[in-house]
Amino acid sequence: MEKTNPVIEERRKKAETLKSMGIHLHPAGYKCDMAASEAMKRFGHLDSAALEKENRVFSMAGRIMAIRNFGKASFIHIKDRSGLLQAYIKKDQVGEKAYTTFKYMDIGDFIGIEGTFFRTRTNELTIFAHHVILLSKSMRPLPEKWHGLADVETRYRQRYLDLIANDHVKEVFVLRNRIIQSIRDFFIQRDFLEVETPMMQPIAGGAAAKPFKTFHNALGMDLYLRIAPELYLKRLVVGGLERVFEINRNFRNEGISIQHNPEFTMLEFYMSYSTYEDLMSLTETLFNHVAQKVLGTSTIEYQGARIDFAVPWKRMTLFDSLREIAGVKEEVLSDIRTAVNFAESHDIALSKMDKLGKVLTKIFDEMVEPKLIGPTFIMGYPIDVSPLSRRNDENPDIADRFELFITGREMANGFTELNDPDDQRTRFEEQVSLREAGDDEAQFMDEDYIRALEYGLPPTAGEGIGIDRITMLFTDSPSIRDVIFFPQMRPRGESGTE
Repeated sequence: MEKTNPVIEERRKKAETLKSMGIHLHPAGYKCDMAASEAMKRFGHLDSAALEKENRVFSMAGRIMAIRNFGKASFIHIKDRSGLLQAYIKKDQVGEKAYTTFKYMDIGDFIGIEGTFFRTRTNELTIFAHHVILLSKSMRPLPEKWHGLADVETRYRQRYLDLIANDHVKEVFVLRNRIIQSIRDFFIQRDFLEVETPMMQPIAGGAAAKPFKTFHNALGMDLYLRIAPELYLKRLVVGGLERVFEINRNFRNEGISIQHNPEFTMLEFYMSYSTYEDLMSLTETLFNHVAQKVLGTSTIEYQGARIDFAVPWKRMTLFDSLREIAGVKEEVLSDIRTAVNFAESHDIALSKMDKLGKVLTKIFDEMVEPKLIGPTFIMGYPIDVSPLSRRNDENPDIADRFELFITGREMANGFTELNDPDDQRTRFEEQVSLREAGDDEAQFMDEDYIRALEYGLPPTAGEGIGIDRITMLFTDSPSIRDVIFFPQMRPRGESGTE
């Protein structure tokens, strides 16, 4: 149970006093003529004489962020969605009852003000209140010295306080919105159709991940929160929607870290009559488009590292990256036992079910990925870790697939789609075998998806890009929690490695 807080008790007493005066603590609605930023834009350049000539009454509203009381007059700062503005409240102007009401207001309360604009002796643009009204009484005090708090998790657990106290946090989420809008515009301009596919699916597919499971009472069946929209989006391509994209949530029952949240936002798109090589070029164009639209530059800084999106980006195969960056010898790349020994000697966790391709990708994850700072496409993934990708014509042991890495993190995964239903059935059967052997991230058999492929999927390439990670990149945010309004958190007091 929460301890009694004397400040809260004092505020509740003020609230009771206001009610006894006939003041409604939470009235309905308030019509505003102007936001703080509009006031600055319209009047910020005017001097005192010009403001006096305006002589028009405007209404504004916002949260009280500061109060300076001078007895029969007070200066306050109010904050709305667009910024801060100073207000001057004088007893002789608003009247005794309204000023008495104001005296019972606190920092954090919402207030409505009608008045005219003028400049103070310090030349600050200020609204001179003719009328004031309480719009919402705050029963809890805002945090003091917010930026000095040691427990940063409070910012994530109580995001509403974080947004009140830290303007930079709001700016991050405004930028996130602009990033998503610029991505949406990019694809719509290229004749893609935005679609929505099921969040609850009878078969979890489209990625190697452990799903969340639920039960639908009316249907009497298990359902899974989707781990990816891929198989449904490709069904739409079979149906003739040759260019589709979706920006929506995925859910994966995995660990929580600065890079992972169980619920996250993904962009997935599919383009008929194209290959993974076409998508790499498109991805270069997309990132440059977002950078220019949102930040006005193609060069950014992320956590002290300079990231240049100038094309072309670096491209190399997974095997070459293991040779050149991790120093892996040739025998490790071709022999499962040697590869396992190498991985174990570097404390890389393996499963007994891991085939050579899986072992090599785990080595890559630990020894190569963190070193890929500038935009780098890694191509030629082993076929056994690419169950939905088309086999390479020259080397059937690898897939026509790439992953994009920036700042040592995977940003995108794309490939030429496997559209041979017989090959897809064989791949699913291999996944089922892995699942039966204990791999809970292996994929299920999806008979309806194979049936769809039997009707014909045109040559198609598809790609998934993490919206949260793009936002981290363009807002210079070190943690995924900084770009998700309400990230999943462990209960307070529960420890664990993240």
